[in-house]
Amino acid sequence: MGKNVLIIGASGDIGMAIAEKLVLSGYTLLLHGYQNKARLHEFRRRHDSEAVLDIIEANLAKPEGIQNFINQLAYSVDSVIYAGGHAYYGVFQQTPDKVMDEMLSIHVKAPWLLTKHLLPYMIQKSDGNIIFITSIWGREGASNEVVYSSVKGAQNSFVKALAKEVGPTGISVNGISPGFIETKMNGQLDEDEREAILDEIPLRRAGKPEEIANLVTFLLDKHSPYIHGEIINMTGGW
Repeated sequence: MGKNVLIIGASGDIGMAIAEKLVLSGYTLLLHGYQNKARLHEFRRRHDSEAVLDIIEANLAKPEGIQNFINQLAYSVDSVIYAGGHAYYGVFQQTPDKVMDEMLSIHVKAPWLLTKHLLPYMIQKSDGNIIFITSIWGREGASNEVVYSSVKGAQNSFVKALAKEVGPTGISVNGISPGFIETKMNGQLDEDEREAILDEIPLRRAGKPEEIANLVTFLLDKHSPYIHGEIINMTGGW
């Protein structure tokens, strides 16, 4: 089982929870971040220096940032977790073109190009894991989050299509589709909005980043090789 795991968006709440879990499970990490780089360096200080091979800072919203990221990759990557992303709230017809371009770059173009770069090594060794953290809105769609819903839906489609293409090579491709999770991304909701959402969730609570991390670890484990091309919902029944 490959041990070098690249986490895209490791400085976010879900990405950081995944990093914490994988370090405890014996993996070595390459961590990507951009807007909260200090969090990644603090994580490195708290753990064995050999547990974090590298911290890569790159703005994946820009074409030059994607290429800069690829140029900085100095280690082999056995598995990649796409945990990064940005939401955008607003009426669709008022969404600026710049926002659309950046959302497409972060959620679609960057994963395309990075996966394309990483696949030859995985195919050569007939092993590897590609895991996307998508969103419930990629399946259901959300008013005032049309662009975000669209790019997350694209990730779901990419997972399913790529899984069919690379399955014969031994590479595993899956997605995790979270519902309402306790993250800073959802921190902009006021109390009434939050309670309205929780009322719709059968478990009557938000999910925890650590619960997403637990599923990522399971998918990386040798005990789950027949789970392939799936978008696994983690929504509390929402």
